[in-house]
Amino acid sequence: MNKAFVTENDGADDDDEVPVAVRLPAGAKNYMTRRGYESLRRELDHLVRVERPKMVETVAWAASNGDRSENGDYIYGKKRLREIDRRIRFLIKRIESAEVVDPADQREIGQVFFGATVSIVDVDSDDGSEQIWQIVGVDEADASVGRISWISPLARALLKAREGDVVRFMSPAGPREIEVVEIRYV
Repeated sequence: MNKAFVTENDGADDDDEVPVAVRLPAGAKNYMTRRGYESLRRELDHLVRVERPKMVETVAWAASNGDRSENGDYIYGKKRLREIDRRIRFLIKRIESAEVVDPADQREIGQVFFGATVSIVDVDSDDGSEQIWQIVGVDEADASVGRISWISPLARALLKAREGDVVRFMSPAGPREIEVVEIRYV
């Protein structure tokens, strides 16, 4: 295909590389737990010390093979190198703007704040099953292991609640009421 018809992002607009679900609200601080901060540091270190040098070596080898226009290793390698560089820039920005909060240092343990692990029961549900969620930073949220971002609708509804409080929030399935059963900071 002629290069005139191919559009490639040169990485000039870094906001395009951040998925919408991971973007912080305008003016908000980038809160994260120590575990989340260390995870980003490890990923950055791995990309800089292992992945990028290996890909640079591959691209150099592919370039030495001659015609670059039809060299799949070279084309893929350059593309992968751009992806790695984009991720490195993203991680550096996130780490520089991080405000690390240690949940164990929380003084108001009777209220839900960032880092809290909260046990809740859905008031509208008949089974009364308890769910446990930890409120964490946007970069470390993973609902499959019980960690939700502090900017999610559920976390926003829980913030400043106390044990026994019933809070209402708008979930993707519609309005819900939940009761706060227990608050822990670990």
